[in-house]
This record gives sequence, C-alpha cells and structure tokens, in this order.
Amino acid sequence: MGRNRSVRDELHVSRRQLLGGVAAATAGFTFFGNWSLLFATQALGSEESLPIRLADFSQIAFVVKDIEAAAKRTAALFGVSVPKASTTDTADKTHILYRGAPTPARAKLAFFRFGSISCELIEPVGGPSTWKEALDKNGEGFHHLGFRVRDIKEALSALNTKGFETIQTGDFTGGSYAYVDTTRALGCVIELLAAEKG
Repeated sequence: MGRNRSVRDELHVSRRQLLGGVAAATAGFTFFGNWSLLFATQALGSEESLPIRLADFSQIAFVVKDIEAAAKRTAALFGVSVPKASTTDTADKTHILYRGAPTPARAKLAFFRFGSISCELIEPVGGPSTWKEALDKNGEGFHHLGFRVRDIKEALSALNTKGFETIQTGDFTGGSYAYVDTTRALGCVIELLAAEKG
C-alpha cells in the first residue's frame, strides 16, 4: 500500500485487525461484532455526523470480570507480553460522576496496542459506574469506542444538544474523559478523551 491512504482506508485496516483478533481473544464475551465498528464509521462520516472526527478514533474497550485472566487470554492470542494492570485513583482525585451523581467507583485497567489503536480491558471495582452497569446487564464484552477531542466541554455540549446523554465523567492523570450514550446512532457508547490543557 502507498503512503497516500485515506483515514477511511486506515480505519478499514484497523477494523479488520481488531475484529479478526480481538473477537478471538475475547472468546466468551458478548462482543457486538463487525457491524458496530462499520456502522460507527458510516455514521460518523455522514452529513448528519457527530462532532467527532474519524481521524481521532483511538480506542476500543471491553468490560471484564477478571482483568488478569482477560489480559492473559489476549496476550496469549497475539503472542505478546501480559500488560501490568493498574487501578484508577480514588474518587477524590478522579472527581467521577455517574449519571450526574458522585460515586466511589474505580476500575482495574490493562492496555494493548493494535497499531495506532489502544485496546482497553476494564474490570469494574466498587460503586455504580458505566462499566459495572454494562457488565451486570450484558456480561463481559464490548463497552465503547474512544475518540480524542481537543475540548471535551465543547464536544459534550454538541453531543448533548443532539440528544445524546452523558453517562459518566471523570479525570485521570494528564486529562479527562466522558462517556456518552450514542447507542441509538451507533449501537454503542463512545468515550471522549481530552488531554489536560497546559
């Protein structure tokens, strides 16, 4: 392939790699499958698109019951080292809000890199959260697509104006995040990720 590939072509390659490998790695998960990423790409590229650029697609994430077991499964499939899991900070540092209310929820996280895409495994810990809600309702499986944005407040405002509800917000070292319920448009939740402004 030449260097002048379009963003759409690059994402198409990423979808093939992700869906071929991750679906196998997460055997037993209730994974949405090919249609969710394909539909997301089509919807985000349409005239009635969300205020997010396809080029900013950076993450696919799954909720799991046991972070260590899930990380080992995924690492074994791809023949890579098992990443070290970490636990998010406490609520006094993350300022986490779930459906508008404070919660003591935390999460254990493990990350893999698939080219330019991050694959995040999430094990809910503690109180109510979007992660726990998804795990309790659907079992282990696909949770969200992540997009990097420059201004998270602006992006959230635009999404909320279009009728998409904010599910959860919080901070992490170096930035902030927000989960938005875009199920009616994409069939899944999206996460906005913004770096801390220096």
